[in-house]
Amino acid sequence: MEPVDALSEIAFWLERELAPTFKVKAFRTAADTIRGLDPQELRARNADGRLARMKGIGGRTGEVIGQALAGEVPEYLAAARERGAQPLAEGGETLRARLRGDLHSHSEFSDGGSPIGQMVAAAALLGREYLALTDHSPSLTIANGLSTERLERELDIVAGLNASGPGVRVLTGIEVDILEDGSLDQTPDVLERLDVVVASVHSKLRSDRRTMTRRMLTAIADPNTDVLGHCTGRLVTGGRGTRPPSEFDAEAVFAACAEHDVAVEINSRPERVDPPDDLIDLALEAGCLFSIDTDAHAPGQLDFLQYGAERAERLGVPAERIVTTWPVEDLLAWSTKRKGDRAG
Repeated sequence: MEPVDALSEIAFWLERELAPTFKVKAFRTAADTIRGLDPQELRARNADGRLARMKGIGGRTGEVIGQALAGEVPEYLAAARERGAQPLAEGGETLRARLRGDLHSHSEFSDGGSPIGQMVAAAALLGREYLALTDHSPSLTIANGLSTERLERELDIVAGLNASGPGVRVLTGIEVDILEDGSLDQTPDVLERLDVVVASVHSKLRSDRRTMTRRMLTAIADPNTDVLGHCTGRLVTGGRGTRPPSEFDAEAVFAACAEHDVAVEINSRPERVDPPDDLIDLALEAGCLFSIDTDAHAPGQLDFLQYGAERAERLGVPAERIVTTWPVEDLLAWSTKRKGDRAG
């Protein structure tokens, strides 16, 4: 197999199993280091030892390259594939098989770690029919949120990818910050152009119940909001530590989602598990739609849909109420409804 492909696939499997970032980076850096080398030059460098002296190539990555050049499946990759053959979540297989896409992912344009092309390639590997690219909005500077100009550049890249037929429909989108007054952190004319708008709270998460409820209700009523992202903002584990859920009137928020045809996100990241099970039950009772998303910040994390599918199936969420089980044509018909209808 090609050495670049071997290195990239190893990084994918490491991301999927939440390996330390430095390990993932080592393989992605090595792949980038040799990507532009002529195959004959790469073989020559491997044969005479110059490869090992290249910046970005370590002992393990050099071993992978050498074995791939010899026509073998590198041992490290074989072991990663064996681990990857095990499901991430026990259960949810029936619903997982019905999931067609993912409406929440990030690239290196904001706080993701990989180029758009690598994210799309991973989605194709996983059999996705569509992937929404939803990098952050301007006010979230800590996550390198996109200015309108940078978003325009990203939209051009997406158009080019779709024109080349990558096998996965790339949907234009944004994870737009819900500001303190409930407005969305991007101009309406820009949001109207996008296929998918995920609206999430990222700041002042400890606001009082009344303030947070008003903030969320205002955002849900905005005609450009399609999905309410990770609604409690909680963290239950992981490198960022833990964080309690925000306090808000969940019944009022989910009633508004049902009224305005806004999907409640079942965020599949294992450190979020958001919303909690009891809130998914409330959203079900309210008649809400749902969107099972990965919130992936790296290619391997796109397989986190397994976690969301397990939870949704266990809690009895009907597949027909999960927008990411819909064909892309139906999904886009929903997300581009007449704004007057959505605003109610």
